[in-house]
Amino acid sequence: QVQLVESGGGLVQPGGSLRLSCAASGNIFSFSAMGWYRQAPGKQRELVAAITSIGSTNYADSVKGRFTISRDNAKNTMYLQMNSLKPDDTAVYYCNAGTQLLHGGDWSYLPRDYWGQGTQVTVSS
Repeated sequence: QVQLVESGGGLVQPGGSLRLSCAASGNIFSFSAMGWYRQAPGKQRELVAAITSIGSTNYADSVKGRFTISRDNAKNTMYLQMNSLKPDDTAVYYCNAGTQLLHGGDWSYLPRDYWGQGTQVTVSS
């Protein structure tokens, strides 16, 4: 049984920063990658960033240069550092345990059905 618990959300002003954490427990070593998703009201859940077990990363275009995903394998914890936050970043953020799909020299993220409960991020003045 895999459990994922997010923390670190909150209310922040535009231009501010937050760091989200995802603490994982259980048999996580079968997952070759993990990811952060977000879902805003009335919108579909979207992939924000993903990271493989050896630290290779992918980002959505909307967050490139502002967000940084990282993981500490010794602590079984994944992070999302969010800088220069915008009102459009307002959403519930979820972590996911999934799979890395290789495409030649590139890779993409395939989510599996292991989700945290979510943490609310609100960017507003």
